[in-house]
Amino acid sequence: MWLDTHCHLDAPEFLADLGQIIENAQAIGVQGILLPAVRAHDFGAVKELVHTYKDRIPYLVYTLGIHPLYTDRAKEEDLKTLEQAVKESLNDPHFVGIGEIGLDYFVPDLDLHRQAFFFDAQLDLAQKHNLPVILHVRRSQDMILKALRQRSLSGGIAHAFNGSHQQAEQFIDLGFKLGFGGAATYERALQIRRLLKELPLEAIVTETDSPDIPPAWLKDEPVRRNEPAYLPRIAQVLAEVRDIDAEELASAVIDNSGAALPRWGQLMNHNLVRKVPTE
Repeated sequence: MWLDTHCHLDAPEFLADLGQIIENAQAIGVQGILLPAVRAHDFGAVKELVHTYKDRIPYLVYTLGIHPLYTDRAKEEDLKTLEQAVKESLNDPHFVGIGEIGLDYFVPDLDLHRQAFFFDAQLDLAQKHNLPVILHVRRSQDMILKALRQRSLSGGIAHAFNGSHQQAEQFIDLGFKLGFGGAATYERALQIRRLLKELPLEAIVTETDSPDIPPAWLKDEPVRRNEPAYLPRIAQVLAEVRDIDAEELASAVIDNSGAALPRWGQLMNHNLVRKVPTE
């Protein structure tokens, strides 16, 4: 069984053929997908999407949050909308945390103070409800670590991690798992591959970030849309980088994802069939 710990199934790129995308993932053994919301306007649609397809992807789950790239369009009232949506979802076993939230210091012209305002407010909300968080940490690892240390949080996942080994260890010490996906399939991604080799297996989870971060084999394709069905092949590359079997990685990711996101672990419970399909 494969888990994709970060996939934007609600993205416009999937609008025309979402049913086929789900079928592709199901057919290749992806039984769990985490869908992080990115703006208040989409909270209801994200929840509805998960409940529409959860019978086909049994461990399809969602988080609710305001992405840093959307903070320039977000309103302060959106934080109230978020808290209300969280309260309404606490009894939903497919709701697993707060996210995608964080800081982005890569995209130019984003208001850093506005990003920090929404990030801090959402961290406080996560602490209030004892919920883990899905973090966007693009070129902002140190500032995010500083904000995390100021609170008592239950951990979560630092998505698409590409920081230093020292920063990785600090996230791990704070109870976070680190997400790796398509970027690691490129041979030139030396830093990411070094992290994959050196970090404890207990710290690693797999992701696609679909429709973004396409794997290396799509680099010359006219359509470079990533999708969760590519997760097993991505994971095979990750396993090869670590010099372990894909089955060992898949099993570890199940355990690690459940530890990072306890509500997801409860949903999966003890009924998992940890079987990787063979071709």
